[in-house]
Amino acid sequence: MSQLLASVLISLMLQLLGAWTEKLPCFPQINPLVSQDGDLVIGIFLSLFSVEVNRETGAEMFKSPPNKAYRPYQWLHKNYQQALTLLFAVEEINKNTSLLTNISLGYHLYNTYHSDERTLESSLSWLSGQSQFIPNYNCREQDNSVAVIGGVTSALSVQMGTLLDLYKFPQISYGPFDSILSDKVQFPYIYQMAPKDSSLQQGLVRLMAYFEWNWIGLIVSDDMRGEKFFWEMKEEMVKNGVCLSFTEKIPVSERRYKESYENFMPRILASSTKVVVIHGDTDSLMILRYSQFYIFVTQKVWIATSHWDITMRPLHVSGYAFNGTLTFSYLTNEIPGLKTFLKKVTPFKYPDNILLREFWLSAFRCSDQPKNPELEICSPNASLETLPVCFFDMTMSGLSYTIYNTVYAVAWALHEIFVRKSEKRRLEDEEHLIPSPWQLHYFLKNTQFKNSAGDDVFVEESKTSEAQYAIMNYVIFPNDTEVLIKVGQFIPKVSLDGDFTIHVDAIEWGWCNSKVSCGVCSDNCGPGFRKTPLQGQPVCCFECSQCPEGEISSQMNAEHCMKCPEDEYPNKQRDRCLPKVVTFLNVKEPLGMTLVFMTFSLSLLTALVLGVFVKFQHTPIVKANNRNLSYTLLISLIFCFLCSLLFLGHPTAATCFLRQTVFGVVFTVAVSSILAKTIIVVLAFKGIRPGSRIRMFMHPRVSIYVVLICSGIQVIFCVLWLVTYPPFPEADTHSEYGHIILRCNEGSDFIFYCVLGYLGFLALGSFTVAFLARNLPDTFNEAKFITFSMLVFCSVWASFLPTYHSTKGKAMVVVEIFSILASSVGLLGCIFIPKCYVILLKPDRNTLEKIQNKQDSRGKIFL
Repeated sequence: MSQLLASVLISLMLQLLGAWTEKLPCFPQINPLVSQDGDLVIGIFLSLFSVEVNRETGAEMFKSPPNKAYRPYQWLHKNYQQALTLLFAVEEINKNTSLLTNISLGYHLYNTYHSDERTLESSLSWLSGQSQFIPNYNCREQDNSVAVIGGVTSALSVQMGTLLDLYKFPQISYGPFDSILSDKVQFPYIYQMAPKDSSLQQGLVRLMAYFEWNWIGLIVSDDMRGEKFFWEMKEEMVKNGVCLSFTEKIPVSERRYKESYENFMPRILASSTKVVVIHGDTDSLMILRYSQFYIFVTQKVWIATSHWDITMRPLHVSGYAFNGTLTFSYLTNEIPGLKTFLKKVTPFKYPDNILLREFWLSAFRCSDQPKNPELEICSPNASLETLPVCFFDMTMSGLSYTIYNTVYAVAWALHEIFVRKSEKRRLEDEEHLIPSPWQLHYFLKNTQFKNSAGDDVFVEESKTSEAQYAIMNYVIFPNDTEVLIKVGQFIPKVSLDGDFTIHVDAIEWGWCNSKVSCGVCSDNCGPGFRKTPLQGQPVCCFECSQCPEGEISSQMNAEHCMKCPEDEYPNKQRDRCLPKVVTFLNVKEPLGMTLVFMTFSLSLLTALVLGVFVKFQHTPIVKANNRNLSYTLLISLIFCFLCSLLFLGHPTAATCFLRQTVFGVVFTVAVSSILAKTIIVVLAFKGIRPGSRIRMFMHPRVSIYVVLICSGIQVIFCVLWLVTYPPFPEADTHSEYGHIILRCNEGSDFIFYCVLGYLGFLALGSFTVAFLARNLPDTFNEAKFITFSMLVFCSVWASFLPTYHSTKGKAMVVVEIFSILASSVGLLGCIFIPKCYVILLKPDRNTLEKIQNKQDSRGKIFL
């Protein structure tokens, strides 16, 4: 009973449904927009109109195609080239006697919007043949539909494919290639005709590297394809040292415009970067065009990818915000005859094409559509080539080129079906001539042909070629003329030198006149500086710090500074190393010649004093203070002066070996002689007392023993020095900036200071003894002179040590030479000059009679 009741109810519902559907009109005027009858029909879904975005209230959806009753709508004028390319391709195929012989190809053209509802509505209208869809119902008397061409974006392809796959309709997407649609498990009946964009990121980064841009903003569409591009682009930028300033995702749905605008626009305006890469299709990124009034003040350089037509914009918006944009467009060959066809297209040539008439009225800005269709249309003699580039471009776009190939791909697949059928049997009736859509899949995926431009076309995605790009420069001239100028190209998979070319002189930069300041976070660090990273900032943001002393950087943006080799030094700019000047205390330079002159002069003076003493050796003043010791002292002083010559000139192993040891020994002999003289004076005074035991030390050899013993100890020190750690010549590369000082390394500093310390000990002993004997009653007592000479000697060498350690390079040698000369002059002047004065100028005081006639007022005895 229940089954019978159910059958009755179903039967009643079917009858009511049939009665209702008989009254439904088929093919309403609003959908499809335009059609052309044929034996076989292709459904075409193009984006020709868009909703108009209101900047104050957000996005508003329009519910109808363009006509007078449903204004306002937004024409996407540039996309109408796709519709005309479709018309050209269909006419060309129908005229071709070798392709689809005796079979005409028609089409139904629909408009698509970026909304789920409208896309599904158009797809359902295509399936049922009416605006109100009833599942599995088609009001067409004869269904000759074979395929669908549509999907300007991946999102639209997915929306359409979800429905069309239920009926196994082949859907050929002419939009950008998307690897997501290549999943044949999820989308078994979607075919992609566009070339692959897998090398687009490399081309964009090559452009950035060429202009040395490293601070880039990125705007992508908020969909699967935009997400994939973002990660691939970021990876390529990291490989080439390019940093991402900001990333903005633009929603593809107009209804989210106001919400997204309030979020992303302030961030774009506040960004410091001047170079922004935009990736997405024209329709999804029209939101930026509606926002141009606000972008206008940002003064940025834009780099657009191949699927955004930078010239397309709403009528109320100017193009100056994007002046100077660089666009990666598909590099395609010209289709023969297409440009001539576009020049001759007029509404009079296609009077039944209502869409062309509406486009004409909008593009040429006619005041209104004539109420009487038979009246003359405005601008009857106009041509599409007279329209500005923002309305219509005579150069074929990448999308139009793909549509042209797509229509031919369907035609060749159908042609192959008919060839196969004709080989099997003759057709009995015309009904069997129309293939089912599902039959087209096998032939379609194996279709390949050469188009009229000479390019090979493959439907099989594995054979799809890599896209080649022409780099176009969008320029607005002062007379508001807009043009796209080719300034370079990027052809992947060719030689590294030939894949990327750019003509910088042909580029108009728009707002940015300097390529460096436009796309960097921090100014370049020139030679002589290094990059110092900023904490919490990307690697492209840094400060420039000058290289430390002794280091250089010869490249731009150096990460680290390098030390110069030992024989080189940095210049003042610290950007290169210069060879150091090899220097030493040369006898040919003024200071060296002065020291040589002083050395020989003082040696000669000492020799003259020695000569005076020898000549007047029998005089009392010479005999009074042990003339042998005086001779020994004078001879040692001569050698003291001459030993300073060992410190002059190019240091060699011999001079380094001798200079300090000779100096130490001869000065020890001199100081020992003075010590012996003072000891003899003290012994002579003490020995005159009756019964004094000191008389036993009054032997003449005592002075010789003093000199030999004291000098022998110094000789032992020097021999030990030369045997263990002898001095050696070395190149001092650090003491004086820009110079290599050739000097002697003392070997063992400890023994060197032992030699000086022993010499100082002797000098201090001589000073002490002479100071104690300074008042002894002797007519020719020289203890006072010795005291003063040793005071000078000790003062010189006491000041030598700190001065020697505070100087570097050859100044150390000069200090030691002056100390040698000064101390020797002190000994010579204080001890012998007064005696020479008496011998030469006061000879009357140097006679024995004069001395014997003198008596001390205190009764002292004079020797």
